Amino acid sequence: MTSWYRLGFVSILTAEQRDSWDRNGYFILERFASPDTCASMLTRAAELCRLDAAGKSIGHSLVDPERNPWADAVNPEDRVSKIFVLHDWDPVFGPFARDERLLEVISDLLGPDVDCFLSQFIFKNPSAIGQPWHQDSLYFPFEPDRQVGVWVAVTDATPVNGPLSVLPGSHREPLHEHVPDRRPDANLGYTEIVDMDFVDAQMVLMNAGDVLVFDSHLMHCSTDNESDGARAAMVYHYAIAGTIDRTYQHLREQSEAMGAMPDDIKESAAAGVEESPYHWMPVWRDGSAVP
Repeated sequence: MTSWYRLGFVSILTAEQRDSWDRNGYFILERFASPDTCASMLTRAAELCRLDAAGKSIGHSLVDPERNPWADAVNPEDRVSKIFVLHDWDPVFGPFARDERLLEVISDLLGPDVDCFLSQFIFKNPSAIGQPWHQDSLYFPFEPDRQVGVWVAVTDATPVNGPLSVLPGSHREPLHEHVPDRRPDANLGYTEIVDMDFVDAQMVLMNAGDVLVFDSHLMHCSTDNESDGARAAMVYHYAIAGTIDRTYQHLREQSEAMGAMPDDIKESAAAGVEESPYHWMPVWRDGSAVP
């Protein structure tokens, strides 16, 4: 992906970050989110799970249950895999999506006009299985086809609680074929790349508050959570403003191309809906955050 600094603008990225982005497809912003921010995110995510379990409204967010539930689960959040779509309405997760410090970094990679189109809070509870090797661009049939992911470590990501692993340099690969995750307890949308050698993969260990910034073509996965605590993360996805979203068209052409999808998305695709299923929100225009 061409970075903004190469087009004549001043980059705020360090030389080390620029090199890692170009060579590896990612870099880490250490201690970016404060302990209070991480605590607020975790508390709010649990609150939303409890509201949803009680049959109360959580806006247009979607709570996705964990298919491999924790035997010692007590609270609703102990049985949840992810909460989707929080960036465009939630009082805790929305402001972080528009954090000017973060958007300065994202705009350095994407350009002066940026939208946030998807977000998800991830509960990697004990016994949850990992997500296979994949590229996020599989789920984003857009033009242009490069986006930037932001993975916020809400809790520590350790060797035993299901951290991410990445394949450095794989962002230079085209979009590979993905096959559905055939495990009976695979979670929503899990697919797998099977035509790549991952011998050079690297585990990404992070402290709470660290932020992984990564190219949407970067191949990554996670392992099972073998610990007795949750590994929580919040993920935002950003794209160039004006990106053409062909999600429904793509699903009509290849119904299983993006793995298992929620029923309402499949129904909308079949009904010929053209609008995007993603929630596009302007966050940065001409070098400034959008209120």
